[in-house]
Amino acid sequence: MRILLTGSQGQLGWELRRSLAGLGEVLATDRRDLDLGDPAQAARFVRHHAPQVIVNAAAYTAVDRAESEAPLAHTVNALSPGAMAEQARKIGALMVHFSSNYVFDGQADRPYRESDPVAPLSVYGRTKAEGERRVRDSGARHLILRTAWIFGAHGHNFLGTVLRLAREQERLRMVADQIGSPSWSRSLAEASTALVSTLAGAPAVAETLNLTAQGAVSWQGFASAIVQQAASRGLCPLRPVDPIASRDYPAPAKRPAYAVLDGSLLRARFGIQLPPWQASLECCLDAMAAAVAGGGPGGGPGGQSAPTRLAE
Repeated sequence: MRILLTGSQGQLGWELRRSLAGLGEVLATDRRDLDLGDPAQAARFVRHHAPQVIVNAAAYTAVDRAESEAPLAHTVNALSPGAMAEQARKIGALMVHFSSNYVFDGQADRPYRESDPVAPLSVYGRTKAEGERRVRDSGARHLILRTAWIFGAHGHNFLGTVLRLAREQERLRMVADQIGSPSWSRSLAEASTALVSTLAGAPAVAETLNLTAQGAVSWQGFASAIVQQAASRGLCPLRPVDPIASRDYPAPAKRPAYAVLDGSLLRARFGIQLPPWQASLECCLDAMAAAVAGGGPGGGPGGQSAPTRLAE
């Protein structure tokens, strides 16, 4: 099986490159190889390499900067995925596309289901919602995976920011009125790979699935857990994490206050259930601590994964 992977240097793409390797040949690309700022180039690339599966882990993810760079965010998150999906239809490939909880407005009083109407609040959210629509409308066999609050040892993410701040500041201040499910990039990659293995040869695939860790927590609660667990492993000093309101941390883009996604459809259809976020955080920090002790990069191949469980 030939698999085209975009965004291979990002936090999710880095893990996907490893997990997908067990399924066949992985053509791992980053921005230097495949510029999603150019939909025509993206289409040509797919046509030239003719993969059986396209896994699009690349995205414009600078949520605040997207407010002032809307055309670029729209091209990367919507136009190029649509162009690749069109080519996927023509060559019979499976298009796997990652989306975000930002397609919702965060006003729900229960975890969001796949069937809930989208109502994005920001430029980023609107471009991700349109990317989903274009992939669906392409007529390609497709799998859209919505996730949220991704963290990992690689790439720019909340975990790395908290560890840096804990080394630099006596106290941390984090938003306490936004709730989500922190999801480890390695668990996401392993679950995604299992889905690709199952669906790559299926004659008809048109799925949108929520893919996040179990449980929910605020940014402040997540930061507190990171600091406590990291400090116990010698990765940062133990610091207090004070709660603040979103209004005390103004940002150009409005965030959904509630970012919890319902994973019951994934469990019912495919028997896949990601671990609780707490277990994944511990495994991720264990891998980072082991890498530091061994003088290697954090989260390297020796790190243990919290198992992606089959639903009972």
